[in-house]
Amino acid sequence: LQLKESGGTLVQFGGSLRLSCAASGATLDSYAIGWFRQAPGKQAEGVSCISNSDGTTYYADPVKGRFTISRDNAKNTVYLQMNSLKPEDTAVYSCTAVRLGECGSYYFTYLIDVWGQGTQVTVSS
Repeated sequence: LQLKESGGTLVQFGGSLRLSCAASGATLDSYAIGWFRQAPGKQAEGVSCISNSDGTTYYADPVKGRFTISRDNAKNTVYLQMNSLKPEDTAVYSCTAVRLGECGSYYFTYLIDVWGQGTQVTVSS
């Protein structure tokens, strides 16, 4: 399985973006998918995840109510819709996969099977 993110760009405060995580080499339906982000000089933090089984989702507190994760298994793609963006959302966003994983805050403690290369999101004030 390989993951490739897209959709990152420069956006103004309060704007919206949709990130995509496209999979190749295998189907996503056996994987839980999670998004991490890493800002310059900071540790990576978990943002959101979605399970492979029943579509359970999880959002970290800083993005709850503003971000929405979804998956389209037919297109082998996971999306992260980001609304009401703030400068503190500026980071490199990476999607990850855990085979047969479930989704909750614990997803971000899993040993990750696959990482994408990341896409830069910059929010101007």
